[in-house]
Amino acid sequence: MLNIALFGPPGAGKGTQSEFLIKKYNLFYISTGDLLRKEMAGKTKLGLEAQSIIAAGGLVSDEIIVQIIEKTITENLGSNGFLFDGFPRTYIQAYILEGLMLKLHTSLNCLISLTVSEEESVRRLLNRGITSGRSDDNEAVIRNRLREYHDKTLPVLQFYRDRGIYLEVDGAAPIEDVRTRITGIIRNEFSKRLFNVVLFGYPGSGRGSQGRALARKYDLEYVATGPMLDEEIKRGTDIGKRITALYENGQLVPDEIVVQLIEKKLADSKGVKGFIFKGYPRTLVQSYILDGLLKKHGSSIAKIVEIELSTLELIRRLDERSKTDRCMPYDNSTAKIVKRLHEHETKTVPVIQKYNQLHGVIKIDGMGTFDEVFARISDGIEEGFKSMR
Repeated sequence: MLNIALFGPPGAGKGTQSEFLIKKYNLFYISTGDLLRKEMAGKTKLGLEAQSIIAAGGLVSDEIIVQIIEKTITENLGSNGFLFDGFPRTYIQAYILEGLMLKLHTSLNCLISLTVSEEESVRRLLNRGITSGRSDDNEAVIRNRLREYHDKTLPVLQFYRDRGIYLEVDGAAPIEDVRTRITGIIRNEFSKRLFNVVLFGYPGSGRGSQGRALARKYDLEYVATGPMLDEEIKRGTDIGKRITALYENGQLVPDEIVVQLIEKKLADSKGVKGFIFKGYPRTLVQSYILDGLLKKHGSSIAKIVEIELSTLELIRRLDERSKTDRCMPYDNSTAKIVKRLHEHETKTVPVIQKYNQLHGVIKIDGMGTFDEVFARISDGIEEGFKSMR
């Protein structure tokens, strides 16, 4: 998710650049003024509350504004991110936005400030007044607006300087030059992001072979709980013995074992482009754990893929696998196969539904040859790469 705050004094060209950014990167535009007007027009509870305050000559409180922004973000999580225009306006609102972003498991990537001298702003706005007929585009009003902007904004800009995400662009340059500079900043932001994929599917859907092939093709680190746990078994550790007993009963390995192994994998993998997770998360609890682990490492999930197959096809494949050297511990009886499929249905399907609501899940038809399925998944993965550029 790409989240940007765009700042600049009146006349800096925020409107022009905002329009470009929204279209190019599929961002949802957030302007507190627009959101307040929408809530009031819709006569929502928050809108009516804000309207009564404005009618009495008061200023809408931060408490109302943050509720409206949170509501807007949660309703538009399908976008690639959010563009905040003129928000936060105060030092306190900067803290509010930071807390809100943390609550929603995301963060502000950068604040881009379009810098323009006071005289250039005045010149632009006076020229605009000639064609717009706006009564507030006269020099006295303009200079007062500029003074108010600088007085309120300086502490906010310092807030983001201190966090290392403040970037300046010369807003007095030609529009195309400003656009090129902003595009370069965003490209640099994308280069910092890991491309993390979660690969879902019932046992027998081909997640393992597809996941390894995808990791090779896209230079991702393959993270599969199975091989990690097998290593513990091979070493004959106490944990390995516990895992063997759980496998034989068709049960899942507890989180306290898996989490330590995954966290170590994330910490030890340096210079990778991203991770592809197979076999994790399997439960809602694990999904929150993975979100937290990635957040701890300054990352998040970029794409979720589910390979779909009919139950009969899954059972057929698992039965065939039980007769090969690829046989898994839960493949060796029909009862264990059915139990494992049921466990996926009750514990993992709700995870997929959660991610579908938050990010959207790519559904892939798992029927056909390995190469046919691989091509379908690759198409979905590449769409994800495009959205990061």
